[in-house]
Amino acid sequence: MGNLAGKTLFITGASRGIGLAIALRAARDGANIVIAAKSGVPNPKLPGTIHTAATAVEAAGGKALALQVDIREEAQVQAAAAQAAEHFGGIDIVVNNASAIWLAGTADTPMKRYDLMHQVNTRGTFLVTQSCLPYLMQAANPHVLMLSPPPNLDPKWFAPHTAYTIAKYGMSLCVLGMSAEFAPLGIAVNALWPRTVIATAAIGMIDGVKVEHCRKPEIVADAAHAILGRSARDYTGHFAIDEDVLRETGKDDFTDYAVQPGMPLLPDLFLD
Repeated sequence: MGNLAGKTLFITGASRGIGLAIALRAARDGANIVIAAKSGVPNPKLPGTIHTAATAVEAAGGKALALQVDIREEAQVQAAAAQAAEHFGGIDIVVNNASAIWLAGTADTPMKRYDLMHQVNTRGTFLVTQSCLPYLMQAANPHVLMLSPPPNLDPKWFAPHTAYTIAKYGMSLCVLGMSAEFAPLGIAVNALWPRTVIATAAIGMIDGVKVEHCRKPEIVADAAHAILGRSARDYTGHFAIDEDVLRETGKDDFTDYAVQPGMPLLPDLFLD
């Protein structure tokens, strides 16, 4: 497993949840973390800001650059990528973690929500990757990682929330296309998805989900760390599952990742 010391990671949505966990895992190696997120001031409904995340990253041993960025805005994203590259001398890794969710059927999905999910999930992922591409092309072992599921055309994953599924799979389709497109450049593009529901602020959007039946974000962070340490030319175009990645590293006991060990775990969406 590779060490991320000195690597610069541009992570969207890194002020909390899975994005922050990935940032802190890399920071323990001594990585540089660009925290690209909208949360510049505290929100009573959501924990963490880009500034609290930066403090945590530096306490963990990394270097942080907190950038308030709305990934729907092209000029903001391009400016953030340029500022990150100038500040740290380049960008080695992009983690497209930011995502919007609305789990409802067609009649109960306002177009405002539909647009938000597509602007953040699919378009935001494409824009962030595009904006960072010139810097990734100069990196020694460049990686792009999407937090998105393996594509699955079973109607059961569309029927309950067609709009969200299309938007989320848009991120996965970026993996399919970009991994092939960037392979000659030596830039890896992969996806990572959790086997079980992860305890993040987003679970508040899912009726009936109780946190004691979830795992902590650290399981995804450890799996992401394992992927990002691999050779970019040898590992690309994969739709990885956190458990499977960690098993490949020799870990097969996931008890410590459970919010409440011993409780049954909820499987995540999109996995049969």
